[in-house]
Amino acid sequence: MATINFSGTKENVILREEFPLQKAKDKLSNKTIAVLGYGVQGPGQALNLRDNGFKVIVGQRKNTNSWKKAIKDNWSEGVNLFDIETASSKADIIMYLLSDAAQISCWEKVKPHLTKGKTLYFSHGFGITYNEQTGIIPPVDVNVVMVAPKGSGTSLRRLFLNGEGINSSYAVYVDYSGEAKDIALSLGIGIGSGYLFETDFKKEVYSDLTGERGILMGALAGMFEAQYDVLRKNGHSPSESFNETVEELTQSLMPLVAENGMDWMYSNTSVTAQRGALDWKNKFKNAALPVFNELYESVSSGKEAKRVIIESSKTNYRETLNKELKEIRNSELWQTGLVVRKLRAKNLS
Repeated sequence: MATINFSGTKENVILREEFPLQKAKDKLSNKTIAVLGYGVQGPGQALNLRDNGFKVIVGQRKNTNSWKKAIKDNWSEGVNLFDIETASSKADIIMYLLSDAAQISCWEKVKPHLTKGKTLYFSHGFGITYNEQTGIIPPVDVNVVMVAPKGSGTSLRRLFLNGEGINSSYAVYVDYSGEAKDIALSLGIGIGSGYLFETDFKKEVYSDLTGERGILMGALAGMFEAQYDVLRKNGHSPSESFNETVEELTQSLMPLVAENGMDWMYSNTSVTAQRGALDWKNKFKNAALPVFNELYESVSSGKEAKRVIIESSKTNYRETLNKELKEIRNSELWQTGLVVRKLRAKNLS
């Protein structure tokens, strides 16, 4: 375990060179790992583990799109692809990677197969942290661990295939066997994590829900819409408004921030851009802080979890979701984006 200084705060992190893949494989050499769910995180984690030489099976409801996707990814029915209950019964480690709503609905089917000494694995702290609402309360004689990649399952797989890794947090909720931490770290290395940093289930879900609703998705989309609308209202063309709002950020500036940091990006732009950004940064921060404080309180109080559970349990949720997504997709902002992306690809071909 390496101690890294993050701006004066020391954290213990696990690096791949100190917990190599072979060590992870040795730790789990006699374990069958069942990945339940082949939707968002399931494919990336299952495929990376399989490619790394672990014994992996997949559990998924039959005749769904996810089942068909698993078939396309060369999982074979009756060999390493089963229904959820069968996969659970065969596993030593159950990776519970169904959606939060599906975890709730499938829990009573999976729970009987969590026999003494098995390990229950999550990549999100939702089900355990809000167990009064989800009903997900594991038996007392199993390990309960988490590895949460800090990115989508698609990114996890893409980086793995490129010989890179995505950073992940890890946590141990119950260490029944005395080996829960090693099991979690072995799985974290096996799925292709860059490095692993310690957290707990509650902190993971609080930060994750805040991030998704905030800067990663909700706030970002809202800021895009606000700036685009202001530019269009003041006579700027759709192309100019989109390029100044979305295209330049995603295609030019964010890659520079990812590689070198915000200060480097500021240093390598014009004085006009530097001065304006620095002068307006704190105005945006001060405007956003009350919203983020309200958001975090809503997450930590369980209000957000309650809304997710209620909404996702409605029979017409998918229909309502599709309407909301269609509204975004058909907006002028993102219809302009569709054209810009086609032009970008055409120009590069």
